[in-house]
Formats: sequence, C-alpha cells, structure tokens
Amino acid sequence: MTSPQEQVRAIIAQDNLNGWETAWKENLTPWDAGDVQPPLKDLIESKRIPLPTTGRALVPGCGRGYDPIFIASSLGLHTLALDISQTAVDAAATLFDQLKETLAPNVDLAFETRDFFTFALSQEEPEFDLVYDYTFFVAIPPARRVEWGNQMTSLTKPGSYLITLVFPIVPPHDLGPPFFVRPEHYSEVLSADHWEVVLKEIPVRSSETHKGREELIVWKRK
Repeated sequence: MTSPQEQVRAIIAQDNLNGWETAWKENLTPWDAGDVQPPLKDLIESKRIPLPTTGRALVPGCGRGYDPIFIASSLGLHTLALDISQTAVDAAATLFDQLKETLAPNVDLAFETRDFFTFALSQEEPEFDLVYDYTFFVAIPPARRVEWGNQMTSLTKPGSYLITLVFPIVPPHDLGPPFFVRPEHYSEVLSADHWEVVLKEIPVRSSETHKGREELIVWKRK
C-alpha cells in the first residue's frame, strides 16, 4: 500500500497547480499536524526576536490555517493567508470561525484562494512586515524557488522578517512532500543583498513526527 506522502507526490507530479485541490478534496493532507507548529509558537512567545506587532503578515500555502490564526491573534498583525486550493481555504475559514470565541478580540485575518507567484500588491497596499513559510517552499518545484525568493523580496519592506520552518531535512530521502529541501536551499535564492539570518536553530519543541527533522531559520530584510 502506498503512503499518503507517495499518493500526494503522484498527484502533484501529474498537475502541480491543480493537484493540491485534488489532494485536499481526497483528504490526502499528511502535512496537516492539527495544531500550530510548536517552533513558531515558541518563537513568538519567547520574544527572542523583536517581531512586529503592527502592520501586515503574509502566510502563503496556509493549509487549514493553524499558523496564520496564531500569528494574527498573538502578534496583532493584519494577516493574509493564501492557498491555491479552494478546499483548503474553506477549511481554514471554517476553523477560524470555530475558534473565534477563544481568540483575542478583533483578530484581523483573511483567507484567500490565490497563487503566491502571481500575487501582487496594489499601489494602495503597504508591503508586508512578516512572512511565514512552513512546507510551502518544499511544495513548489525546485525550478521555481528563485521566483519564490524574488517574491519574498518584492512583497516585504526593509526591516521585515521572514520565518522559515525548514522540513523535512533528513537525508538521504530526497523525495520530500512532494519535493525535498535543505536549509542552504533558502540562502541560495534569498539575495544576500536583501536578507540576513538573525536566528538559526534546531527547535527545542517540534511536532512528534518532526523531531530532529526540521530547522528554524529567521531572516531579516536589509
């Protein structure tokens, strides 16, 4: 029997753009941990990095929305969460509605079905102060990673932060979910002229299946 990861890889291999909607409709979401990622929660609550508490946050590839909900409610940022799958966005909006009574008042969060690579700010929209990437980078074809880096630069303002939770990083499994990733792959596409690493660590707390398989890297826009 093939694993859920292998089934997702097969679907995405046939259609990288629309395959994510197929996976969500078929309930093939092995990346869905059911809660906010512990390294993100610990980073924000520890206040080790002076993350912004005003302005805007962006979360591409948001899935069911656990992490953007936490970012919006804990940092107070106007948070925009994107996913290419309408089913994922619907699930995230439903979860947000279910949790509203347990969250801080006036949480400013929007979910949209958008392609990160064609997403552009209007002249009236300010650039983002924070971006969070968890399993989005590893979900895009490696040939598009340079575009990912260019988008991160074009959508953010100087002084903004990019939080990357790099998963999975256990060699020699280079298939990934559905592609593969190493920490150095981020630095290869984030221009040193625009970004610097301000934190790099193996998380103290990880989801049970992620222990020893992920690394937290926080970047600051120059």
